[in-house]
Amino acid sequence: MAETARIDKWLWASRIFKTRSIAADACKNGRVVVNNANVKPSRPLKVGEVVHVRKPPITYSFRVLKCIEQRVGAKLVPEIYENVTDPKQYELLEMSRISGFIDRQRGTGRPTKKDRRAMDAFTDPALFGFGIDEDDEDEFDFDEI
Repeated sequence: MAETARIDKWLWASRIFKTRSIAADACKNGRVVVNNANVKPSRPLKVGEVVHVRKPPITYSFRVLKCIEQRVGAKLVPEIYENVTDPKQYELLEMSRISGFIDRQRGTGRPTKKDRRAMDAFTDPALFGFGIDEDDEDEFDFDEI
C-alpha cells in the first residue's frame, strides 16, 4: 500500500466520483478542498487528511484512512475513508429535496405518454355514465349540456 495517492485517483477509487475525469474536473473547478486550500488533480493525498468535496447543494467531508489508486468494491469503501460530513449538511440536502430543486418528482413536469393515456381514460365520457348506448340514446340529450 502506498503512503500517498493522487487526489483525483483517490476520489475515483473510493467511489466518491463515478469517473476519474469527473474527479479531475472537480479539482480543477475548485470543488475539492484539502487543508483549506483548493487542490490540483495531481496533489498527493496522505492518510489522516480531511477532504472536502462540494457537490451542490452540500459539501461532503471525508477523512482518509487508506491511500489507494485502484478502484475498490463498494463493500470495501468503509476501510478507505470515514465520512465526517456535518449533519447540518444532510439537513440542507433534505430541505432542497423537499423544495423540489433536486430529483424532480414524477409528474411535476410534462406528462409522459403513460400519464397522458391515463388522463385520456379518466376523461373518457363512458366513465361518467355519458356513454352512448343504443338503448339509452333517447334518455339523454348531449345538446343540453
